[in-house]
Amino acid sequence: MAEAAIELKGISKSFGAVRANRDIDLKVEAGTIHGIIGENGAGKSTLMSILYGFYQADSGRIFIGGREVKITSSSDAIQKGIGMVHQHFMLVHNFTVLENVILGAEDAPLLNRSIANARSELERLERDYGLEVDPDAIVEELPVGLQQRVEILKALYRGADILILDEPTGVLTPAEADHLFRILRQLKDEGKTVILITHKLREIMAVTDNVSVMRQGQMVATRKTQETSVEELAELMVGRRVLLQVEKGEAKPGEVLLSVKNLTVRDSRGVTMVENVSFDVRAGEIVGIAGVAGNGQTELLDTITGIRKAENGTVTLDGAPVDLTGEADPADLRQRGMAHVPEDRHHVGLVLAFEENENAMLGYHGQEKYRKGMLLDIKAMREDAVEKIEKYDIRPPDPRLKTANFSGGNQQKIVLAREIEQDPKVLIVGQPTRGVDVGAIEFIHKRLIEMRDAGKAVVLVSVELDEIRSLSDRILVMFAGRIVGERGPEATEGELGLLMAGVEEKEAAE
Repeated sequence: MAEAAIELKGISKSFGAVRANRDIDLKVEAGTIHGIIGENGAGKSTLMSILYGFYQADSGRIFIGGREVKITSSSDAIQKGIGMVHQHFMLVHNFTVLENVILGAEDAPLLNRSIANARSELERLERDYGLEVDPDAIVEELPVGLQQRVEILKALYRGADILILDEPTGVLTPAEADHLFRILRQLKDEGKTVILITHKLREIMAVTDNVSVMRQGQMVATRKTQETSVEELAELMVGRRVLLQVEKGEAKPGEVLLSVKNLTVRDSRGVTMVENVSFDVRAGEIVGIAGVAGNGQTELLDTITGIRKAENGTVTLDGAPVDLTGEADPADLRQRGMAHVPEDRHHVGLVLAFEENENAMLGYHGQEKYRKGMLLDIKAMREDAVEKIEKYDIRPPDPRLKTANFSGGNQQKIVLAREIEQDPKVLIVGQPTRGVDVGAIEFIHKRLIEMRDAGKAVVLVSVELDEIRSLSDRILVMFAGRIVGERGPEATEGELGLLMAGVEEKEAAE
């Protein structure tokens, strides 16, 4: 057995009545990539937050390099060589890359000297680890894949020998994820130890040396990756056999419920983000929209759902026009039978400071069942939330808990339950399984197929090509704001990838 970079013994942590970690033992070998997997709410992020000093364990011991240590803050963790890249990046958006890297780690009384020292060190780190990024770029202007590199550079700049990454590919395209894995392998080759928290089992199989499985706050197994399988890991995570392939019958498309004609959308800078896009979606079919993030999918969904103004074009919902002048009311579209699961659950889908039961009916609070005269019927709201919690297996099952205290996957279930349970005619879904574990993915996919089979029209946007191919009856590919091709679900990943890269349809078909 190789030397342990980290060893946790008997770690337990509770938040009120919720036991997030229960007597956990974990050993991570030095110079390896160690995966930690588990369902949403299994306690993975809590355990790593204890190691990084965000939380204090109620009991248990932490060893680094064989020596017992006390970690009472993230500063303690950094001093002991631990760095962490969080699922939601901790960057100052209007700072440059260089300013973000040195923030809190300035090494000279004069900032100019500190920046000069950091610039040369940053160049070395970029060169050694393939982490190229413009040090003078403003962070908010960088694509998400480069923002993640900035987070890794921050950790390495502070001397991290142990790097924790929490769901690092949840917001990355397949190409960006592949590049990240090359970086992680290079870090390992340089003697660094990497802990990878993810729900994506194929990534675990591709990049890790060892993998530990958590379920309901406990560590249930550790395996050498080469000696296990996706099927075994899924069963260990969920406690039952999991269907990894989507089962669906033949689609039976009916009348057109959503029609988009010659839609053009410009952003606040006047840049065209959607250019002359046209498509129809019929009752009883799922139309998937594939594309690398940032090619107009977000703006397209925002415009269809009344959030964003269109430059020109038309949208009709069940035969009636949608106002595209910027005066459209998303609440009116909800009443007309359109439901929307937004790509960004934190900023658009939820109010994190609200209780779960409040978010469970947000946007539909004007409905009779939620009201008592002029006031909201709190009892009815909570009863409705309890039903959704049970049906969608939302954990912990507490309608009074602040939504910020749920894991990302359970927050996603709250949004999905709210929208799907309204029984809409048209369901617009952006990134339905982002940050969601394998058991919940199976459940969400089944619900979307059930919606299709019940005669609903579903528009699906996802950066996961496997998801697009498994669920869609027709696949549209977007590049640079235009639809550059249409394919059936039998299309290969390579064929779709060429279209996503801007290769025209005739070339991609050759």
